[in-house]
Amino acid sequence: MQLTEPTIEELTRRLARVEGQVRGIAAMLRTGRDCRDVVTQLAAARRALESVGFKLLASGLVQCLDDPQRAAEEGDSVEEFERLFLKIA
Repeated sequence: MQLTEPTIEELTRRLARVEGQVRGIAAMLRTGRDCRDVVTQLAAARRALESVGFKLLASGLVQCLDDPQRAAEEGDSVEEFERLFLKIA
């Protein structure tokens, strides 16, 4: 699966935000923040990371459906994308 440059840029920006969230969580732990606050931020970071995965797979699936023959030649199939979606769901 070949991602478009705009998709790569979007995913990279999203991952940079997740990276910032994780650094913030580490800082919360170091400063003794309340457990509830830390868990809330952990849940937000997890959702953000899942969002990156779903966007990545959705982009690949669109390409697969646009040109199924090329996708099959490259080893990408709807079934493979379904398996990957279930892996991150």
